[in-house]
Amino acid sequence: MNNITTKLNMDNLILMALREDISSEDITTNSVIRKETRGTVKLICKQDGIIAGLDVFQRTFELLDEKTVVKKYFKDGDQVKKGDHLADVEGDIRVLLSGERVALNYLQRMSGIATYTKNVVKLLEGSKIKLLDTRKTTPNMRIFEKYSVKVGGGQNHRYNLSDGILLKDNHIDAAGSVKKAIEMAKEYAPFVRKIEVEVENLDMVREAVEAGADIIMLDNMTPEMMKEAVKIIDGRAKTECSGNITKENIKKVIDTGVDYISSGALTHSAPILDVSLKNLRVL
Repeated sequence: MNNITTKLNMDNLILMALREDISSEDITTNSVIRKETRGTVKLICKQDGIIAGLDVFQRTFELLDEKTVVKKYFKDGDQVKKGDHLADVEGDIRVLLSGERVALNYLQRMSGIATYTKNVVKLLEGSKIKLLDTRKTTPNMRIFEKYSVKVGGGQNHRYNLSDGILLKDNHIDAAGSVKKAIEMAKEYAPFVRKIEVEVENLDMVREAVEAGADIIMLDNMTPEMMKEAVKIIDGRAKTECSGNITKENIKKVIDTGVDYISSGALTHSAPILDVSLKNLRVL
């Protein structure tokens, strides 16, 4: 996470999280440490998995005190194991203690998503299918969660509502039909925008193909229906399947012939990866 735009967005969000946790002061830390005292603490991995969010972890402490130094021994995307010494954090002990929870929350959440995503990607090995995330992200965490999906080997679907056209059931109901919704989208949107439409049955598939959809999302269909839908589409549009797809059931759709699988579970159901700050000592 090192481009300028990302840093601008990231800093603001991290500061919001820090303000949430330190509304006026860290009363516990201030009661036992009355002045600046240099110290160091180790970042230790407590579970096997994929690490993600080390730059966010570091930035959390830097925003509290730019003199904080984080020495990292791993990089995002690395496989880590229980007991691994991931990093050392050195600085004012008041900063180390006050920033600890927020920094760990980011790192645990992001690493959990990367780990879960990597496990799902492994299930798709040998197929041409690409794994996508969704907009089912934690509020104010999307930039971090979608980054973590990429670290785990997945790909990002549209980032937000301004990023692409996806006509879902309620859009279609509002327009009156699949055909009308696609026609209206083509009229309104720049020609460089692809139009994706969500369909729930084979009649809607036929209507979407005939209306010229670029991508057709097969929503909550059985594997048998998906196979039939792919035959009907016959390469005239990209195909994506979605709807309650998780690590436990994803293998059922591998042989359907779809191009993409999108799964909200990558971000809304991934457990954290347990990491901890330990062995603090005064310098």
